[in-house]
Amino acid sequence: MPLYKPQQRHITVRDRKFHFVSYEAHPADPRRDAEAEPEMWYLMRAGRRWAVMPRLPDQQVEETDEKLRIWAEEHAFTDEDEAPEPAADAAPRPRRLRRDNWWGPSEGRQAS
Repeated sequence: MPLYKPQQRHITVRDRKFHFVSYEAHPADPRRDAEAEPEMWYLMRAGRRWAVMPRLPDQQVEETDEKLRIWAEEHAFTDEDEAPEPAADAAPRPRRLRRDNWWGPSEGRQAS
């Protein structure tokens, strides 16, 4: 049985680099209550991986790159129009006047 050779794709979208790696399929394992998994593309970032989409072995490289690029556009970026509006009550607080000491002004107090 031939060994599975992972495929890797490096794609740049909006000046950000993305690294995708394919992983081989795994059959179901009822003893471990694990479902079958097809060959998948995963996004690799900071030593972790996130499932992206199934890998189709007969798919052209250009088509795969385009689908990975579309996935990155949809999941890695937010649209500026969708950004939440700042809350109306989130106005900055007025700056407090600094006192001579943390007890307040010393005028009118008796010395102890």
